Amino acid sequence: MSEFEGKVAIVTGGAASIGLDITKGLVEAGVKVVVGARSREAGEAVARQFGDKVRYVAADIRKDEDLDALVAAAAEWGRLDIVVNNAAVYDDNGAQSSRESWLNTLNTNVVSSALLSEKARPHLAKQGGSIVNISSISAYAAQSGRWTYPVSKAAILHLTHSQALDYAKDGIRSNSIILGWTWSDPIAGLSGNDQEKADSVGANFHILGRVGRGPEAAAAVLFLSSKAASFTTGSELKVDGGYTALGPEGPGQAIALLTGGSASVR
Repeated sequence: MSEFEGKVAIVTGGAASIGLDITKGLVEAGVKVVVGARSREAGEAVARQFGDKVRYVAADIRKDEDLDALVAAAAEWGRLDIVVNNAAVYDDNGAQSSRESWLNTLNTNVVSSALLSEKARPHLAKQGGSIVNISSISAYAAQSGRWTYPVSKAAILHLTHSQALDYAKDGIRSNSIILGWTWSDPIAGLSGNDQEKADSVGANFHILGRVGRGPEAAAAVLFLSSKAASFTTGSELKVDGGYTALGPEGPGQAIALLTGGSASVR
């Protein structure tokens, strides 16, 4: 029997894209999942797909009452072991982003993650639970034309550190996952739903030569929530295909340019 059998998780944004893969990975491991999502159509579809393993709560995580509803839905199962703060918005117009966009992004991506975790805290403490915050390589690298999203993902890292410190006395661990480009609704939209193209372009920025996959994010969530990670808190698990390890020279042999050669990849 899986160590996750009978455990309960909340996954925000768990009805679509990477969040759906996380939901699926948890369910397959034996976890019951409360899925929070604004799209009723997507949420109800996930609940139908997984039957009594998933409860859908129509939730706008910017609203405290909706966060309360997520926690209450988990409590109806008698416990709460895992909170995955995955939901995020991409309300970003770079330096021209409005105050409204800044506040919406930080409210959704950071503040809501903090408040949900705090509301879940008493329940997580009973189980020695785990918080997993989804961050991004955008937290580390300046990206032209993108300001609000990267800043929010950088803030998630420090939120994780603060949670790890203050929640340790309750037996709660908090960790972040740093995702590289990952095949998802945003990447599919940008690439014309062409995964081969996404992998080809992504190969220039990821040592492993492709973009990530949602199930790889799900595997990281499971690891950080498992007994194998019992001494891991306040950490950043990079599931980025080597993006953050790759320097400005890129994947090619840039030094070859000095000798008249080419900086070809591998």
